[in-house]
Amino acid sequence: MRNLRQIFVLAALTTVPFMAMAQSEWEVPGQGRTDEVKRERRPLFDTRKKVTEAKYLEGAVPVIDGKVVFTLDEDVANKSAQEIYDIVYATLERLTKGENQFDESHIALVNKKEHVIAAKFREWLVFKSTALALDRTVFGYTIIANCTDGHLNLTLSRINYAYELDRGDSEGLITSAEEWITDENALNKAKTKLRRHSGKFRRKTIDRKDEIFQTIIDSLKK
Repeated sequence: MRNLRQIFVLAALTTVPFMAMAQSEWEVPGQGRTDEVKRERRPLFDTRKKVTEAKYLEGAVPVIDGKVVFTLDEDVANKSAQEIYDIVYATLERLTKGENQFDESHIALVNKKEHVIAAKFREWLVFKSTALALDRTVFGYTIIANCTDGHLNLTLSRINYAYELDRGDSEGLITSAEEWITDENALNKAKTKLRRHSGKFRRKTIDRKDEIFQTIIDSLKK
């Protein structure tokens, strides 16, 4: 049932004019927007880097039916579907106004009866930022949240990148997660290392996904 509901939501976001849904249970939410060391002694053979790198290696980017889909399945004790919906809606709305967000980031569709939220994001994903250099990509993705009594199922998918399109000395790159950060495209043949270029996209995408999911989990615990 969830898969069918998510397919409908994605189709609505891309192919169906919003006005065609005016008589359904789906609606576009209001468009008003408000402005809201001590050095460690390391062992001679430090294994922490290997453990950290393993986080980004084989299986870290799940592919479902040919599409990259990150999923958060979270049990939320003692909260109704409506309570979870309200919390997740407020959290996603806050995320759309984050420091690196474009104006296009917004909650696109909601189904209040079924407690479903669909949000589209477009933001800067920063690889490196120093006084001398700024390396970043435009990062787009869609989040769909399905809220039920005591549980949240949330997906992050439809990931795409637009890299260095504003530099005159480069043709830039426009690509999708499926073409760029899967095991086949971002890891070496042995699946033991990240590739130099696509690997940095994979690493930062996973880090950003983890950050978003943790923000939502934390909001549900309050």
